[in-house]
Amino acid sequence: MSTYTVINPATATAVKDVALADLATTDATIAKANKAFETWRLVNPGDRAKLLRNFARVVDEHLEELAQLEVLNSGHTIGNARWEAGNVRDCLNYYSAAPERLFGRQIPVPNGIDITFKEPLGVIGIIVPWNFPMPIAGWGFAPALAAGNTVVLKPAELTPLTAIRLGELALVAGIPEGVFNVIPGKGSIVGERFVTNPIVRKIVFTGSTTVGKGIMRGCADQVKRLTLELGGKSANVIFADADIERAAAGAPGSVFDNAGQDCCARSRILVQRSVLDSFMEKFEVAVKKFRVESPELETAEMGPLISAGQLERVREYVPAGTEIAFTGSMPTGPGFWMAPTVLLAKSTSDRAYREEIFGPVVSVIAFEDEADAIRLANDSEYGLSGSIWTRDLAKGVRVSRGIEAGNLSVNSNSSVRYWTPFGGYKQSGLGRELGPDALDAFTETKNVFFDTNN
Repeated sequence: MSTYTVINPATATAVKDVALADLATTDATIAKANKAFETWRLVNPGDRAKLLRNFARVVDEHLEELAQLEVLNSGHTIGNARWEAGNVRDCLNYYSAAPERLFGRQIPVPNGIDITFKEPLGVIGIIVPWNFPMPIAGWGFAPALAAGNTVVLKPAELTPLTAIRLGELALVAGIPEGVFNVIPGKGSIVGERFVTNPIVRKIVFTGSTTVGKGIMRGCADQVKRLTLELGGKSANVIFADADIERAAAGAPGSVFDNAGQDCCARSRILVQRSVLDSFMEKFEVAVKKFRVESPELETAEMGPLISAGQLERVREYVPAGTEIAFTGSMPTGPGFWMAPTVLLAKSTSDRAYREEIFGPVVSVIAFEDEADAIRLANDSEYGLSGSIWTRDLAKGVRVSRGIEAGNLSVNSNSSVRYWTPFGGYKQSGLGRELGPDALDAFTETKNVFFDTNN
């Protein structure tokens, strides 16, 4: 069996060797999950709810352990890592209410009674990216388990450690063996087998649009259900009537959080021309104050990129000779560090302006009026997230309705709340995660008619 050495991105040193599953191990684990489904689906709703609440409690008891592990695993700042572990706990608590509220309906029909049932799909294959290993895993497995499904989860090769630990904690919490399974391995082996094995009834994938398209093609052979959360090139739209100081102060975190390795990163900043100079002055101050330092420090606001390969890829967007507006700071020494970098886009065809970089690089461009702002924001193959800054509430409503994106915030840069839907337009994905309707993605609706004339 092959192994992968997890590397601490902040120091470029080895953390741990992790065994990678082969095809036989993957099939055996899927079969195990399928066997467990026979009993898990029949656990009464109240008991399933208690087990999920217990899982949440155990995660909370190990929150600091999980957070410290994520710092090593992913180079996330300790503040972010604590939030991420807490998000897993909160998702489990939120969806623990679902088993007892998985309502069908009674539909009026002639000559009888018609009712619907929400029934689990079976084995759910969840493929998790390296940028947010814990929360994105929880967004999939919490509602899937609540709906009565069993789960096989493949963490990213680069960042498997917290997923493995969550699998161990599930057993501590009393989740039955085989219900929640973590399978570290290569995407070409484990992830591909999730797609091709007919026992797996649904795929939940978060990652690049290119890989997502391949998974979608593979799922078509079996008409396999899937949820895709893919790339983004989100716009941060700042109008002249906005609180410019507040918008500028919040802009670094909106794009440089997690070193820009976030599909919701506001990596295009659109500023109304009349306030562009004022915004840039304040934005430069905010970027230079943004703390890029060892992720173990409580004061850290940004850590390293995930790997040497990712650092090289991001640097390709800022080749020698690139006209840079300004940069922030970064540590010297080992690790995969890059300073926050701000570019003034010369046109909308600039590569750094159009493509998802997945690193701490942002492009700023001016717009003229409301219609121009909407046009520029929508001039992308993606449509995941974005922000709108204005003191005019009516304008905020109009622009939020005009921009083609699944998750928008007005006078805020917040993208994700576990109690509201999350997902994208266009090539940013398919389906929705989180919120009260997530259970619909993990159930089939069965309709049953009873003839009362006999």
